[in-house]
Amino acid sequence: MRKTLRVLAWVLGPVALLLGLYLAGFYAGLYGDVPTAGELRLTTPPPPPLIVRRVESRRAAGRSVGAPSTTQILFGDLHVHTTFSTDAFLWSLPMFGGVGTHPVADACDYARYCSGLDFWAITDHAEASTPRRWRETKAALRRCQAVSGAGPDRDLYAFVGFEWTQVGPTPSEHYGHKNVIFRDLDDARVARRPIAARGAAFTVLRERAQKMPPAIPLLAGADSGRYFDFNAFIDEVRAQPLCDPEASSDTLPADCIEVAATPADLVRRLDAQGLDPLIIPHGTTWGFYTPPGTTLDKSLAPAMRPERLGLFEIYSGHGNAEEHRAYRAVELAEPVDGEARGVCPAPVPGHLTACWRAGEIIEERCVAAGEDPATCAGRAAEARAHSANMGVAGHLAVRGESAADWLDAGQCRDCFQPAFNHRPGGSAQYGLALSDFEGPGPPTRFVWGFVGSSDNHRARPGTGFKEALRFGDTDAAGAVDEGWRARIIGPGEAPEARSVSISREALRASASLQMTELERQSSFWLTGGLAAVHATERSRAGIWDALKRRETYATSGPRILLWFDLVEAGTGARHPMGSVVASAAPRFEVRAVGAFEQQPGCPERTWGDPALAREICGGVCDNPSDRRHRIERIEVVRIRPQVRPGEPVAGLIDDPFLVHSCPPSPTGCRFAFEDPSFAAGGRDATYYVRAVQEATPTINADNLRCRVDADGDCVEVDPCYGDYRVDREDACRAPSQHRAWSSPIYVAHGPSPGSAP
Repeated sequence: MRKTLRVLAWVLGPVALLLGLYLAGFYAGLYGDVPTAGELRLTTPPPPPLIVRRVESRRAAGRSVGAPSTTQILFGDLHVHTTFSTDAFLWSLPMFGGVGTHPVADACDYARYCSGLDFWAITDHAEASTPRRWRETKAALRRCQAVSGAGPDRDLYAFVGFEWTQVGPTPSEHYGHKNVIFRDLDDARVARRPIAARGAAFTVLRERAQKMPPAIPLLAGADSGRYFDFNAFIDEVRAQPLCDPEASSDTLPADCIEVAATPADLVRRLDAQGLDPLIIPHGTTWGFYTPPGTTLDKSLAPAMRPERLGLFEIYSGHGNAEEHRAYRAVELAEPVDGEARGVCPAPVPGHLTACWRAGEIIEERCVAAGEDPATCAGRAAEARAHSANMGVAGHLAVRGESAADWLDAGQCRDCFQPAFNHRPGGSAQYGLALSDFEGPGPPTRFVWGFVGSSDNHRARPGTGFKEALRFGDTDAAGAVDEGWRARIIGPGEAPEARSVSISREALRASASLQMTELERQSSFWLTGGLAAVHATERSRAGIWDALKRRETYATSGPRILLWFDLVEAGTGARHPMGSVVASAAPRFEVRAVGAFEQQPGCPERTWGDPALAREICGGVCDNPSDRRHRIERIEVVRIRPQVRPGEPVAGLIDDPFLVHSCPPSPTGCRFAFEDPSFAAGGRDATYYVRAVQEATPTINADNLRCRVDADGDCVEVDPCYGDYRVDREDACRAPSQHRAWSSPIYVAHGPSPGSAP
């Protein structure tokens, strides 16, 4: 025995020594490299004739429908993440099927070579920024812009920005995410540092985000370096000191992390630096992080500076934020101890609330276990109450559940490409119907232009041109095999026939999420939308001015062409989308032309390195044919904002107000309309249009892929997981009618627009 022990000691001694040295170096942070902004691989712009042909094809399409020729349509993406964002870095790891980092330089190359955009903006999360990352981001954008050269036929305009990623644990504390984008690239005209949002996302990253444990790199083998790099990424963020919250933004040192608690605080800090950027709300209906019961009402309070929110991202790879519905995920009852309590609403036709489904799951288990039906009904009621009072973590009330157990609870069944766990109180329609009567003057209202963007986290701006790569062109991600899934989510819990309640204090102290919701979310990742502008010239100033005056529209990805104007009777003067106009009898004109049908693969290039098509584009590029999709119909939406406090919103939204069926013509569609009831109505009205294209195969268009019964209720789902359970070549496509949304035209009944100050 002693001899055996001596042999073991002789054999294991060096192993123990090596393990000890490894652990010492691991905890000392000696392994791993921080990410960089990367280097451009494409340093030659496309030839000017290519850009001229691109612009001329849009003008020719406009002439075919008699569109005004004073502007040109340019397409861009104002919401793009790289592995300077924590979630993007996490999803790039091999455990999630990631293929490596996606730096800022790759985003520039992709926008120029793969998607062929006219403009784009970087918006990495401010909460994960550091002074070094901000310097490198700005430098990378300048290099990107320098490739475009000079003159009116520059191919690409790059804008720099950041995302203010605010998440509140309760509706009263939640303001949501905002992209902040600057006109210019020089240091004097952009923020000295990205301004982070105080809230759950910031707290988790700086205090609670788990680094990779030492066993993970050992299990990863040849991929171990990527996990060390992730830990170095986290360490770099946590090493930065917080700025003095009481000091004015223009007096702070460059090497601290600046934080703003509310939209008003964000605006105040930007104003202190003499900056007037775009501030764009997005993800407002996305229930993955938006607490049930949240609405846009508090964001309209004049103190929150709603007049600075000139654009609204109505569509992205996270779904559609347009449509309002009367249901709510929870109803808020009278506050207890200063916080409103949630009451679980019963299902309504077309919608099953998630908290109600929690009760159904518990009741089904209870009955299956042979318990008394009355006891099971009581447990179901208890589960509904628990779930309704646990915010975005309501699913945690049910132990041992799977993504499929929830069916389509919480989802909008009849919305176009809805956001996951749809929150209708954050929709564009709800926001446009609101009025705030707090001040002595005219009511405060949101005055938004609409844009779409991708919110892509793999440095791929403008991915919606082709529905080809679910992994890469959407944010789909998941464990690469069952072993990694077990390591990520831990041991599974046994299904229980009784719900549990988690205190608000415990929820505040945690990320409040679990793998089940991430797995359900995978069925809702989309390729993303586009921001279109009607620019008076192809230039940085021309694009910026169009964004500022709201002469913009959104698409769900394809490059649909859209014009929407109010035309004055008698004078014929035109007021384009985004205008605020006083009128007694408004008359409108709409014109739309479908996007070019896409050809497979990438076009033959006469410039750049063809290998980029494989390395950066994944072999998928914007490759238009000379044939356009048909516009099937144009829908008009009318919204009449509140004229008294408490006026019910649902009755103020006419969707659709009118529908025009378009003749089957490849050249496009046009029609004019009036609102004969406007003059007699005696109140302001807001109008916008949707141009709806013929159906084409679209990734995740059928999201959870429900099997429905005779009543239209979902009885079984087949989720499009982002992990090993769905083949990576399966794009989960289904027919969908892509569309474009015009910015609204705000028509005041009388001499004053009655809009936000």
